[in-house]
Order: sequence, then structure tokens, then C-alpha cells
Amino acid sequence: MVHKREELLLLFDLDGTLTKPRTDIEPAFADYLLNKVLPRATVGVVGGSDFGKILEQLGGRKVLDKLDYVFPENGTIHIEKGVEIGKKSIQQHLGEDKLQKFINFCLRYLSEITLPCKRGLFIEFRNGMLNISPVGRQCSREERNAFEKYDNENHIRKNMIEALKAEFPDLGLTYSIGGQISFDVFPTGWDKTYCLRHVAGEEKKFKEIHFFGDKTEPGGNDYEIFVDERTIGHRVKSPEDTKKFLDELLDLS
Repeated sequence: MVHKREELLLLFDLDGTLTKPRTDIEPAFADYLLNKVLPRATVGVVGGSDFGKILEQLGGRKVLDKLDYVFPENGTIHIEKGVEIGKKSIQQHLGEDKLQKFINFCLRYLSEITLPCKRGLFIEFRNGMLNISPVGRQCSREERNAFEKYDNENHIRKNMIEALKAEFPDLGLTYSIGGQISFDVFPTGWDKTYCLRHVAGEEKKFKEIHFFGDKTEPGGNDYEIFVDERTIGHRVKSPEDTKKFLDELLDLS
């Protein structure tokens, strides 16, 4: 069924969906999104990264400001047409005492594991979450790929998450593996479904909300919104895969 633009909402993950992991959107795909998709549907991006990283990957304000919605940090930051509407803080939610105990445990744990390499920025404090990277977010692309291979074989992130769950069973936290080198930690309910409270209310009246993501398996950071009853989920593997779905959905081919 063909819907009016204001009745159809398309929500996109970023890494592996609109871009290749941690790279900028290809100019041709940005042009396709703005000039082919946007006239046919309301468009939003929901990512675990902070605003700065999403802005960089989308190619700057020339793309971001034209999108109907941008939801950094799973939607705990709410942006419409380039304007920030509101935000929610993990610091306020947990309190400094619990937050520091959690961070201190992470630092001790990371100090006791050996990896192919370790670099810098192991814990990134974001507005709505913590991002934990055992190898460090300042690793090179080659080091990133090497850690991903090592993690697939040795389950470094999975084992750390299990240790955190055992140590902090009462904090009400959710752990989500996404990308190649890190995992996110956020209050339960602050996964990517958080963004739906901004768009799925009675006043929005979208007849369909479609979500496109690549980490849709249980434990992946797209899983909860992918299986949510308010969305129609599409599992993709690359921007090219996303385009194939969109061509069919919007009759663009």
C-alpha cells in the first residue's frame, strides 16, 4: 500500500546500514536518501553514537538538517530538522556514586585482561550510556579488525558483560554489543526503542514505522527495536542491501 509521506516513517541504524562501519556516508547514497527516499517518506536515523559521530558520518549539517529525525544515543537525545528537542542523562538516572562504582569495576577488569593490543579511550561517557571498548576506541583500523577477529574467537566482550551482570545485578542496566570493538551500557528501556516514544505517540499518526539495521540478533544493539511490535523490522548487511529494500518498499527501481 502506498502511504503519504507523513504516514510512513523509516528509521535507520547507521553503521552497516547507511554507512560501512565507522566510515562516512557515500555521497551517492546520501544523494539517494535525500532526493529519492525523503520525498516519499519521513526519515530518521537512530544510533548509539553521540551527536558528533553521527554528524560526521552523515557528512555534516547538509545532510543531517534535512532529515526529519536524528536520534543520537538511542534517542536519549532528540533532534528534529537539526534542532535539539530534548535529552536524558545516565548520570542523573544512576547518580554519581553508583556510576563511579561501575566505572571503577570496568577499569579494574580491563587492567587484568591481555589482548593483541590496547590503545586509548576504553570508557566513553555519553549522555545516555557508557560505551566500553576493551581495545580502546583510539585503535587503528587494522587494530580494530584484529580485535574483532580475536573477540569472535575469545568472546572478550561477552565475558565482560557477564562479569558486569554478576557484579551489578540490581542497577537495572542493559548491555548491547554493536560494531567491532565495543559494547554499550544503558538503563533498561534506553535501547533503540527509546526513540519510539518521540515518534509513535497518538499525535504522530504514522501508519507504518519501518526499521533498518544490521545488528538485529539477540544481544545486538538493533535487536529490541527490530522485534518491537510498533515497527516493521528489516535485517540488512550493508548500504547496498538497504537500498535494495528501499527500492522495493518505495517502488524506486
